Amino acid sequence: MKEKRIPVLIAAVLIVLILAAAAAWEVAKRYIPSKEPADLGQVLGVSGEETAIFLNETLSETRGITRDGQVYLPVDWVNKNLNEKFYWDDVEKLLVYTLPDAIVYADKRTMGSTGLPLILAEGDKVYLSMGLISNYTAVEFLSYADEGQPRRVYLDNRWEARQIGTVRHKTAVRVEENIKSPVLTWLEKGDGMVVVSQSELWTQVRTGNGYTGYVRNKDILGTESVENPCTMELPEYTSISMDEKVCLVWHQVTHEDANDAMEELLANTKGVNVIAPTWFALTDNKGSYHSYASREYVDKAHEMGLQVWAALDNFNMGENVNSEVLFARTSVRKALIAKLMADVKRYDLDGINLDIESIKPEAGPHYVQFIREMSVSCRNQGVILSVDNYVPAGYNVFYNRAEQGRVADYVIIMGYDEHFAGGEAGPVASYPFVKEGIENTLKLVPREKVINAVPFYTRIWTEKDDKTTSSALGLVGAARWVEENNVSLYWQEEMGQYYGELETQEGLKRIWLEDATSLELKMELINQYDLAGVACWKLGFEPSNIWNVIKVNK
Repeated sequence: MKEKRIPVLIAAVLIVLILAAAAAWEVAKRYIPSKEPADLGQVLGVSGEETAIFLNETLSETRGITRDGQVYLPVDWVNKNLNEKFYWDDVEKLLVYTLPDAIVYADKRTMGSTGLPLILAEGDKVYLSMGLISNYTAVEFLSYADEGQPRRVYLDNRWEARQIGTVRHKTAVRVEENIKSPVLTWLEKGDGMVVVSQSELWTQVRTGNGYTGYVRNKDILGTESVENPCTMELPEYTSISMDEKVCLVWHQVTHEDANDAMEELLANTKGVNVIAPTWFALTDNKGSYHSYASREYVDKAHEMGLQVWAALDNFNMGENVNSEVLFARTSVRKALIAKLMADVKRYDLDGINLDIESIKPEAGPHYVQFIREMSVSCRNQGVILSVDNYVPAGYNVFYNRAEQGRVADYVIIMGYDEHFAGGEAGPVASYPFVKEGIENTLKLVPREKVINAVPFYTRIWTEKDDKTTSSALGLVGAARWVEENNVSLYWQEEMGQYYGELETQEGLKRIWLEDATSLELKMELINQYDLAGVACWKLGFEPSNIWNVIKVNK
């Protein structure tokens, strides 16, 4: 019996040992790091010529192209992330780059110093060579196109100190923070890597062979901080400014005879040093404009010690003007600028004031490019360029005030039309509205370039049968209406204006009055924020005593 029991016991022990070993193996597998190589193309989402783009260590969803050893990046991605001055004219198939004193052009036939094209067109996408981009952009880049490996490029434009680490032994760089995660690449003992970020157990790194992944903290021997200064000297977009604060008044000119009233209208003013006649009215999509300009007018203004900044607008005769068409063609912009600069010389103008309003979002990039190109001609000829803008709001961000502030000489806030014809009743320019407009503009534009415009008009609102209409009156006319109708006014502290209303057969009349008191508060804001000056719409709408409060601190 004993002899029969021994084999059974041995078999049982073996089974137990096998089961124990299997259980131990299962437990051990949880803690044994994986050596499974990652599918690199799948991780980076590229194949063939497609090139993964890392910007400041973050993988972009956008892909580039590597061809014949040259990296190309989509122009729209470059505009958004690296340098917005690369302008692609999709109508004339032309790349335009605006420098402070010159404009550079290229097309698909233009070759770089390597003999390779600077521009690629693949379907409806346009790509720029990395060499071209780096010529004009402060960006560091490293590209990797090893045989059989996915193509990738690393770009960095932060120019801040980096943490460089080394590994204490051969170390796996993994896709995720997990020892079972597939291996992107291996680091040998003493290899260095750029530290991207660090958590409790893992560190995200960029390796010398161009992969970004994770290593365990315990595998890192140490780190050191290494400075990474930008050595590229970028061109300086210099500005032309007056030697004193600006006190500008617009002179609305809609026919040639209106020029004759200039001296009489200015006789009531004080402290004005710039007059901006509305002389140039765009008439079509080819850049044509009607002109009311007069050399005699300019000569008289100069004799009175005034500069003349002629205004160009797209609404006085703009029934046939589509700004998204007009400004989208490089040849049209070029011809328009040449004509304007010829008129600057012909009439001895001191400046050009751009008053392009109510454009669509799709016109924004083209209009901003026009401002850039216009700034080059103005800068080269010593002519001041000012640009009129609405109070900043979500619906008009495409006017790109930050770029205007870089290339134009003055950025003017049209600090009015808070409530406008066709809208709800309310003040034309309440104190909070003006204050917010100034503060939001100063987030984008240097204060020495910001001019705030104030209204010399107000609106009388009529409400009847759930309908609201309005009519605009100058300050003189509004004060007369209040007096003639015996309207009781009371001060609205929050609005910074007097308010009154009147029941009539036409309906309820309401007015938020602009007067010396409300305008003085606006001037206090202009001086408080130390802006470049004030602009006033429009000459002739104001009583002479208003100039006692339109004072800019010197």
